[in-house]
Formats: sequence, structure tokens, C-alpha cells
Amino acid sequence: MPHGGRCGSGRGDGAGGAHLGNSPDGSATMLTGTYRLDGEISGRLLDALPPLPALDGEVWDCPLMPWLGEEIVRDEAGQEAVLDRLLDLLLISVLRAWFSRPEARAPGWYRALDDPVVGRALRLLQNNPAHPWTVAGLAAETGVSRAAPARRFTALVGEPPMAYLTGWRLALAADLLRDPESTLAAVARRVGYGSAFALSAAFTRERGLSPRAYREAALSGADALGNKS
Repeated sequence: MPHGGRCGSGRGDGAGGAHLGNSPDGSATMLTGTYRLDGEISGRLLDALPPLPALDGEVWDCPLMPWLGEEIVRDEAGQEAVLDRLLDLLLISVLRAWFSRPEARAPGWYRALDDPVVGRALRLLQNNPAHPWTVAGLAAETGVSRAAPARRFTALVGEPPMAYLTGWRLALAADLLRDPESTLAAVARRVGYGSAFALSAAFTRERGLSPRAYREAALSGADALGNKS
């Protein structure tokens, strides 16, 4: 789940709040929060959502909203930290409610998180991409036979576990490459490749451009980055 959200009270500090309308005592209140993210890991989630998902009170009755409304106008110590954490919780609550609707088209990896075997395998791959994972290793960690996780993973997620791991590693690498201070060798180590050459070869093969070209395009704000997810 993405972090770094900002929720604020309209002080003009970029926090995302605003005072609108003609009366502070009006019957409706709009609260706004912003996540400043630009990357492929967060894009996997955003791609599964419409441009403007909307939930009404019949579908989603969140107890966090009154608390957020009170905190956003409370100018006390720790307000920013409280608002940021509330925004994280609010986002999680919205996503759960959105994807739990009967008509929702949740991506395979999201649905698979509820599976006791595949969900654990997904978390292992996501939380420790640098580990030298194998199907046998995943089976041992999830407590099932070697063939079981591969079959169930493919059926629920839509691709084999090692293919998913490759995509996750390269998406993570693409995000890390946006930091001009990170060397290619350091990025390679963090995402599970033994050398900068190995990462460069995999990245170029899957995305059609080298890590260096990707970094230059990302830092220059280019639209076409050859993304594949």
C-alpha cells in the first residue's frame, strides 16, 4: 500500500485542504487529501481503479470520517502525523469497500491476497524481492507441495509466481531509478539481481529501453517510458 499522503486544512501549505462554499456552517463538508506518487508500484493499483471512484453512504459508512473532520481543523501538536495516518487508513478503507462490491473488477493479485497460500506467497515476493526465490522455496515457506503454489498462483493471479516476481522486481527497479543518486548496481541488489549487467539485460528485454534511458526519460518528465505491468 502507498504511503506519503498529505491531508490538511487549507493553510496553503500544499497539504491538499481548501475552504469552499459560502458558509462554514453549511450542511455538507468536503475533505481532501493527496498522495504525491509517480511510479509503477502505485500504478499497479491505480490501473485497477476508474479515474474517479465514488462510494455512497449505502456502500461505505466509514467511522474515520468524523474523526478526520475534527482533526483537520484542530491546530495542535502532532496534527500532521495524525492526519497522515488517518489518510492512510481512509485509503485502505475506500479500497476495501470499492473492491468488495459485487460488480467490482478487482485485479487478480488483489483477490489472491485473501487466499491462505497464494496470499502468503504474494507477500513474501513483494516484501523481499531481493531474496533468491524459487518455486520450491515458496512451497516450503507456504507449507504446501512444490506444485501447489505454482498452480494456485497462476490460476488466481493470472501468471506464474516467477513471472510475477520478475514484473514486481522490474517495477520496483523502475521506481528506484527515478532517484538520480541511486546507482544501477545498488538498485540491482535491492531488487534481487546479482549485478548491474543482469538487471540492465532484464530491464531492456522486458521494457524495450535500458535502465539509463528509462532514468533519463523519467527525470525529464517524458510521457513514453515503455512501461509494462
